[in-house]
Amino acid sequence: MKSQEGTLPVLFKKAGYQTALVGKWHLKATLVGFDYFSILPDQGHYYNPDFIEKDRKYQEHGYVTDILTEKCLAWIKNRDKSKPFLLFCNHKAPNRNWMPGPEALRLFRNEDLPVPETFFDDYRTRCEAAKLQEMRIADHTYLSYDLKLFPLSEEEINEHEKTGLARWNSAYNRLTNEQKKTWDEAYRDENKDFRRKKLEGRELALWKYQRYIKDYLRCIASIDLSIGRLLDFLDKEGLSNDTLVIYASDQSFFLGKHGWFDKRFMYEPSIRFPLLIRYPDGVERKVDSEHLVLHVDLAPTLLVMAGLPLPAYMQGKSFKDILQAKRVSDWQESFYYHYYEYPAVHSVKHHYGIRTSRYKLIHFYYIYCWELYDLEADSQEVNNVYYHPNYQKVKDDLTKELNRLRTELGVKPEI
Repeated sequence: MKSQEGTLPVLFKKAGYQTALVGKWHLKATLVGFDYFSILPDQGHYYNPDFIEKDRKYQEHGYVTDILTEKCLAWIKNRDKSKPFLLFCNHKAPNRNWMPGPEALRLFRNEDLPVPETFFDDYRTRCEAAKLQEMRIADHTYLSYDLKLFPLSEEEINEHEKTGLARWNSAYNRLTNEQKKTWDEAYRDENKDFRRKKLEGRELALWKYQRYIKDYLRCIASIDLSIGRLLDFLDKEGLSNDTLVIYASDQSFFLGKHGWFDKRFMYEPSIRFPLLIRYPDGVERKVDSEHLVLHVDLAPTLLVMAGLPLPAYMQGKSFKDILQAKRVSDWQESFYYHYYEYPAVHSVKHHYGIRTSRYKLIHFYYIYCWELYDLEADSQEVNNVYYHPNYQKVKDDLTKELNRLRTELGVKPEI
């Protein structure tokens, strides 16, 4: 079987569904199984983005979240109404560099948002991987590209900032003159105030956090409005009674926890992903939230919810019964995580591990270092108890389960 013959859109299409994908694709594989697609090259741009469709590539004026929403609404409205449909609305936001839409630029202007208690984490008990990453808000964000300080003065431009400035100019120059004026006005006073204060040390780090988290949440605010528009449209069109809506993500960001702005590490909250579901009428709305649900469980769940058969080759299990608060006796009690991408952006070391409802065991294998966390006693994951005498049985049990999962998944033993 060819690699894409049995993917989710192909299976739905074979079952008579219309299928569409709008927005971020970010895969090298060609899209298969979609009646319609309009995708962003790579991660796409926030303003005046390019799009790829079956027979053309073109640029569209406006803010990417708004454009994607309009494309989805138009497709639903103009679809073949005699058939069921499967639509993926894949937003670009809130990927770096967190450029808010014009209506959201002034949100949170006169308030300080809460700072995570681990923002100034010293990584004291952990493997050196936590110290050697390159995603600290205080040290690795770009003043221009990430934090919207523009223009930079000569004394602010070092080798690090030259890279950021080139990226910023690429993004900023996509804006029209009118859009640039809106952006300049939105950030001008705060940027002047920042330079007047000449912040250093902890105060500078906290200023960077506030600028970062506000821009991030401003991007999220536009997505919230987009989701609201889509849900309202389904209500208006009379589709809510037989349409399942799932809000999910590929992973979460640290959002300042441990001082970081990205993801990749196996720590919370990066390892988690949001999952919200709006049921059609008539489906019982009870959820047993104690089960560990994975990304690979989404496709089987969609197929079962649609009344379609599950292929034997598909990874994951349907969590339909969990959504209806039915106890599933053979559900997974642990799962495996593996991060391979090193050396690469953010310099997070290779690692793999296992997570249960209470514990997490991580192995940074090229530097051969282990970490163990008791999430019940240490939800912030600042105390590595791998060598603590009280946790040796836990460590041994987790190691056995980790090896079982690696064997089951066919992970190379030398890693």
